[in-house]
Amino acid sequence: MNDLDVLIVGAGLSGIGAAHRITTEHPQRSYAVLEAREAIGGTWDLFRYPGIRSDSDAFTMSYPFRPWASRKAIAPGDEIRAYVQGAAADAGIDQHIRFGTTVRSASWSSRAARWTVQTDERGTGVTYTCKFLYLCTGYYSYDAPHQPVFPGAEDFIGQVIHPQFWPEDLDYAGKRVVVIGSGATAVTLVPSMATTAAHVTMLQRSPSYVLAMPEVDHIAELLKKVLPAKTAHTVVRAKNMALLQGIYELSRRRPGLARKLARKGAVAFLKDEAYVDKHFKPRYHPWDQRLCLVPDGDMFKAIRNGSASVVTDTIDRFVPEGIRLSSGEVLEADIIISATGLTLRRFGDLSLDLDGVEVDLADTVAYRAMMVSGVPNFGFCFGYSNNSWTLRADLSARYLCRLLAHMDAHGYDVATPTLPGKVGRKPFLDLSSGYVTRGIALFPKAGDRGPWQVSQNHLKMAAGFRRNDLDEDMTFSKVQRTTPVTA
Repeated sequence: MNDLDVLIVGAGLSGIGAAHRITTEHPQRSYAVLEAREAIGGTWDLFRYPGIRSDSDAFTMSYPFRPWASRKAIAPGDEIRAYVQGAAADAGIDQHIRFGTTVRSASWSSRAARWTVQTDERGTGVTYTCKFLYLCTGYYSYDAPHQPVFPGAEDFIGQVIHPQFWPEDLDYAGKRVVVIGSGATAVTLVPSMATTAAHVTMLQRSPSYVLAMPEVDHIAELLKKVLPAKTAHTVVRAKNMALLQGIYELSRRRPGLARKLARKGAVAFLKDEAYVDKHFKPRYHPWDQRLCLVPDGDMFKAIRNGSASVVTDTIDRFVPEGIRLSSGEVLEADIIISATGLTLRRFGDLSLDLDGVEVDLADTVAYRAMMVSGVPNFGFCFGYSNNSWTLRADLSARYLCRLLAHMDAHGYDVATPTLPGKVGRKPFLDLSSGYVTRGIALFPKAGDRGPWQVSQNHLKMAAGFRRNDLDEDMTFSKVQRTTPVTA
């Protein structure tokens, strides 16, 4: 059946969570999940590099309705993938997924109050129609990561790899490895590869904030022993939400103190203030970019034991034996890993039109961080930048369910966010990370007031969730239908 009530695009953490909410709160509705790849999991199925793990704690990254059972609070990618797959199988969501299906375009008909969605299903064009279109496509390109052009790259005699396309058969045992980058991927790769490589060097243009976090949440382990699993999960999630929000608020309100605390943590592991000040003292304030978490300080430990090191410099060019730096030093390498970041991708690059008129999403404004001005019956999932993605993903899915119930109760067919006059506009994300500044202009804007603001305060958003006025800046309408004449 290709005519549906709700069409969800993407079978990753967000899409499966949204499908679960539709299944449990609107069991009477028909829905399907369209997934371009051949597996459930999204990010956690795509990335397979050594040590791949979440960059936020597992209890807030996981669903509120499905307790996180593993002991690891900083979860490995394979455990996250299995968790999402289990959530889909247990709720029967996997039976609603159409794999190998890439969405190309969506056209809204005001007369029919429906979307017509054109897809490519393993090389064959397939059309779907739906009352509500909800995108859980993530925010980056699966096909085209950010890959700078390095002068002399063709001269290097070893292998150059991007983590997004990790070779399954890569043997780096006893090899000299240079990882270019200083973000979450780099700080994950370095300690993981250092256990078997001859040596791993993280080459960074400038430092990032790296914070050590216990791999096992001992409070969570204690609560699991004395409370039912779901209750323990809820309590630990609340604790970690408050902790992460507190770190963010401290960083924004007292950045100097946050910098000192981050430095103190690094010095405690490395025992070398000069090394920390050279390689782990960023020029920007905490949370101007995302913080990098390292479980039990594994990266710091690899540096201390000599299996890894950090070099802060810029690249002059690649040479046959490795990388020549601007300082003139040559980093010898057998393998170079370009952990240079993502390419932002807006809503899977699909095109939208309303009654044949193309929508420029860059000219729209986000409504409650999940719909866009002037576009009816259309939503998207975009998690927090300063907290676990799933926290806002689940709020957005629950809001969608509330909105659908409200429309049912009043007989509405169409819900369109309607932008009032004099709402200021700013970027959807306020991070200064390179991948954000390169592509955020393509996304809807954030407003400066009311439901048009894109808040990064989950505690505030969650507290106001049930009080949100569904009618605020929302235009509802009914479609005039003609009753067929019967003989």
